Order: sequence, then C-alpha cells, then structure tokens
Amino acid sequence: MSLILYYILTFSLALLLSLYFTPIMRRGALRFGILDRPDGRLKRHPQPIPYLGGVAVYFSFLLTVSFSFPFKEEALGLMLSGTILLLVGLLDDLGSLSPAVKLAAQAFATFVLLRAGVYVKLVFLPLWANISLTFLWLLAITNAFNILDVMDGLAAGVGGIAAIGFAIVATLNGRIEVATMAVALGGSLWGFVRYNFAPAKIFLGDAGSMFIGFLLGGLAVVGSYTGKNPLGFLAPGVVLGIPIFDTLLVIYSRLKKGTSPFKGSPDHFAIKLQGKGLSPKKVALLSYGVGGGLAGLGIGMMEVGSWKAVLGTSLLLIILAIWGIITIERMEGI
Repeated sequence: MSLILYYILTFSLALLLSLYFTPIMRRGALRFGILDRPDGRLKRHPQPIPYLGGVAVYFSFLLTVSFSFPFKEEALGLMLSGTILLLVGLLDDLGSLSPAVKLAAQAFATFVLLRAGVYVKLVFLPLWANISLTFLWLLAITNAFNILDVMDGLAAGVGGIAAIGFAIVATLNGRIEVATMAVALGGSLWGFVRYNFAPAKIFLGDAGSMFIGFLLGGLAVVGSYTGKNPLGFLAPGVVLGIPIFDTLLVIYSRLKKGTSPFKGSPDHFAIKLQGKGLSPKKVALLSYGVGGGLAGLGIGMMEVGSWKAVLGTSLLLIILAIWGIITIERMEGI
C-alpha cells in the first residue's frame, strides 16, 4: 500500500467515525443536560448548545490510531496525557473548575508526557532548558486552543489544518507513526466540523479544546525541524500562528484594560471581526485560509536552506502580528 493511500484511508476512517460519534454525543448531552447556555456576553448563541463534541473527536481519534499501528512509548505518552486533559476538561464541562486546577492538570499531563521521553530536543540548549521550554510550550498551546474556541467551527477547523501540517512535517522526517496520529486527529476534527460549523449543533467544550491543544502541542514537540536549517525550530509556532496570535491579543487587550488575563472578555479577534459585520461562517473560512497559509509557510521555513530566509520570514510574521493587533484595536475604536 502506498503511503498516500494509507493516509487517505486513515483520514477517511477518522472522519467517518467522527461523523458517527458526534450525533450520538449530541443526543447524550441533550439527554443529561450537558449544555452551554448563552449569557448574552461571550456566549451569544440563541439557545443552549450541547457539549461533548470533544469526546466524539477523542473516540474517533483513539479508534483510528488503534487500528493503524502498535502503540510505542511515544504514542502511549501522547495518548495517556491527552486522555488526562480530556477527563479534566469533561469535569469542567459538567461543573466548573478553577483556572488553577486546570493549570495543575495541564502541568501533570505534561509531566506524564515527559516521562514518555517526549520533550523539546534543541541541541544548543541544556536538558533543563529543553524541559522548561516543553512545559511552557504545552501549557501555552493547550490554553491557546481553549481561548480560541469562541466561535462555531473555529478551533476545530484551525486545529484540523494544523494537524495536517504536522502530518506533513512528520512524513518529511520519516516519522510515519507520528504522521498517522496527526492525520487521524485531522480526520476526527473535520468530521466534527460538519456539526460544529455555523450554526453549530454541538460544541467541543473544554474537554475537546484542551485535548486538541495539548495533542497538537505534543505532535509539534516530537517533530524535527532543523535538519536543513538551524532556525527551523520556529516552524511549529508559525503552523499554530492563529491560536498563538489570538492568545497574545486577548492577554494584551485585557492587561491594557486592567483586567485579569484569566477573566473572560470579548477581546478575541473572531468576536471583533464579527462585530464589524463578518458572519461566523466567514470568520471561520477566513481563519481556515490563513491557517492553511501559515501551515505551508511553517513547513517552508523548515525546508528552506537559508537561515536568512527563515529569519526574514520570522521578522515578517512578527510585524504582521503587531499590525494585526493594531488594526483590530482601531476597528474596535480603542
């Protein structure tokens, strides 16, 4: 079997399983009252929307990779740590956990992943620095997707595109098992988008957003980016540029207003764009396009041979991010 056909079959299986499980989880959430109720502020949907979409994504992903290859230590570490965050997120969806409890759970999941030997391995940094960087990276990306999940189809679609990007990275590195996990995650997410795209019939919930963010962060960590360029390690940050940008924008806006970064507020780029007339569908589609472009750019940074090109691209991205923040603030009139 050719590698492309193998990936197509893996993606298709995950997609079909997600299309099957998502309506089941929706009915279960409606039956037991596991709903996201509108509050007129951040949650502006016209009626309560069921959670548990993240559980459908999880089961679709787990079953697909189970049929694909025997689990080794690295894959087991990713699955176990991701499962920890799924369960913690599910508890938060059922009730309400404090930010400190969720942060502690994320730190524990990261510790589990480190025990499986999954951590950043930059040769120019000592071991303690690589481990510290791994902690910061995984906590940041996990919470970035939790923050990004504010609009129909946004986090799932952006995550699905990033997953395919990391599948390409893993394939270029000859890491077929890692690529299979990324393809399975991508298929699971795109199956879910069928029910999550505006108007959403089901939400990811914290269970889904934290699981997706952590798994994508972990898939980024196990990749190799510096084979052709020492600055290629910047590529994962480019591939995940949308959730990173939104997180930085939210933190910046809240600190500027003198409010806590952990307190919910409508400072997300998606909500600001919606406030200027873009529908949730258009915001999601625009984000998909930008996400696809960033994924391609990140892979290109990894493959290009000139460090000057990578450095120039990195500076351009920083300038564009600053410009984006300034533009959105001016749109908001602040």
